[in-house]
Amino acid sequence: MGYLFWQENFSDFCFKSLSHKQKLLIFSLTATLFLITVGGSGEKWENFRLKNEVSPKNKGNYMFRGVTPISLDSKGRLAVPAKYREGLLSFCAGHLVVTADPSKCLLVYPQPAWEPIEQKLNSLSSFNPQSRSLQRLLVGNASDVEMDGAGRILVPPPLRQFAGLIKDVVLVGQGAKFELWDQEKWDLQIENALVFRDSGIPPELDGFSL
Repeated sequence: MGYLFWQENFSDFCFKSLSHKQKLLIFSLTATLFLITVGGSGEKWENFRLKNEVSPKNKGNYMFRGVTPISLDSKGRLAVPAKYREGLLSFCAGHLVVTADPSKCLLVYPQPAWEPIEQKLNSLSSFNPQSRSLQRLLVGNASDVEMDGAGRILVPPPLRQFAGLIKDVVLVGQGAKFELWDQEKWDLQIENALVFRDSGIPPELDGFSL
């Protein structure tokens, strides 16, 4: 207790005995050290915040758009377009799920986007023939794949056979997922989309304009 009293009074005495210029110098040095310390900590915090901030991609709102022609290699691998790779690595660490679609194409989901769909399908009654068929097609054919260091994924042989994928394919962004089509089948889909059949415009598109 006496030591602390002596230390505080000695420090106060030493400071009072300094000249005005010496006091200004000490104040300047102290302020500089404070700014360096706080500034450095602030920079570290900002880097940490930006690194760990939950972005729309990490919330599962990453949107895939665009049509990209791709060639499968001899092993049935496709290179994910570079514009999607960063988002997929950020959102799902490159873990994807590929499954069959009734339209005879393949669906490619980031794993977190697929899981609630799988849960919904599995919750359907297996006594309903249509529900059972969807479960067999979508859940039964679902395969986990992972992007390699070159950004490629291996499309399982049974799924390639199902969709008729040999070499020339098209990866189509569909919001939260991709569709993977044989090139010729995709061209046919586009031709059909350009002409509304006898059924006309779907009711839900009535009044809709681009």
